[in-house]
Amino acid sequence: MDTTRIQVFDTTLRDGEQVPGSGLNATQKVEIAMSLEELGVDIIEAGFPLSSPGDFKSVTEVSKNVSNAIVCALSRAVEKDIDVAAEALKYAKRGRIHTGIGTSDLHIKYKFNSNREEILQRAVKAVKYAKRFIEDVEFYAEDAGRTDNEYLAKVMEAVIKAGATVLNIPDTTGYCLPEEYGAKIKYLKENVKGIENVTLSTHCHNDLGLATANTIAGVQNGATQIECTINGIGERAGNTSLEEVVMVMKKHNWVHYHTAIQSQLLCPISKQVSETMGIIVQPNKAIVGSNAFAHSSGIHQDGVIKHRENYESISPAEVGVDHSSIVLTARSGRAAVKFKLSNLGVEVDKDELDIVYNAFLDLADKDKNVTDEKLISITERIFPTAGKVSA
Repeated sequence: MDTTRIQVFDTTLRDGEQVPGSGLNATQKVEIAMSLEELGVDIIEAGFPLSSPGDFKSVTEVSKNVSNAIVCALSRAVEKDIDVAAEALKYAKRGRIHTGIGTSDLHIKYKFNSNREEILQRAVKAVKYAKRFIEDVEFYAEDAGRTDNEYLAKVMEAVIKAGATVLNIPDTTGYCLPEEYGAKIKYLKENVKGIENVTLSTHCHNDLGLATANTIAGVQNGATQIECTINGIGERAGNTSLEEVVMVMKKHNWVHYHTAIQSQLLCPISKQVSETMGIIVQPNKAIVGSNAFAHSSGIHQDGVIKHRENYESISPAEVGVDHSSIVLTARSGRAAVKFKLSNLGVEVDKDELDIVYNAFLDLADKDKNVTDEKLISITERIFPTAGKVSA
């Protein structure tokens, strides 16, 4: 079956780092960048060099250490920004300057106090200037999600002529519905001359919880690069979650798209980013949350014990998790208690299980979760020889 290769552009080190209180030093950025490269990320956006000396150093050091992935540096459509970005990338084996400007009428009026024609001219000028330093230039149309499609197409066509190699279509405020964002990508594919010669990229924010859905809609309508972060971290409600989009494409074979991501490394890098940046991953986070493969309902536990796929569409091993978890609570049934005891080396018959189960329920009503130790304890108390587990 023919499939389309989707480039993964990770901006954990730039957009992801914009979470308040999560700043990284150069050493930490290099460590995460090396893990991203091992993961299979195609492009690593290492920072915004003009923003601070620390960010400049970080981009420089990442450029020195990354061997295969493209290293990208952000800039505004300002010559000084581009100068500094180019300088920070001078050691990169494969470098990219990511420059752009807001294109929505709201940004044009209230952010730039400008007009459409002047913004278009500034966009073209920035791309042409960046091309003096580097061949690979990505242009972002900030707030493209709220930009008139006809004007957006005009800007995209102009920057292609100026030399842009990648077109980034950000839903900066997470405003779009999936059908809207998909239609925007489709409109550009059908109405921009020369777009077949460049890469069309998504960059979706999660303000309305639609970043993953919008990104998938973008891919289905012709985008071949996705911009995302580990754990979905980023400004405000965050960015598109790398692990979510990758696993959607991997599990839905009908989508006909694939990435180079080694999915078994997703949970390890999720943990690394969380610990390094001090940002806790919510327990119910898809793919990498601590509860993603945990089952506490008796009905679900019984189904998973009988056949994992009854309640799991993803195998834990696919994303680097050792196994599913059966969490004993007051909602757990006999099957889960018997399963836990068996895994602990304790075998009980049906009548014994009934007695242990009733004692378990009494404890479970008092404690939120019943640990393995507590389960063994109540079993030994009822049947002194049953709970003798070999070391």
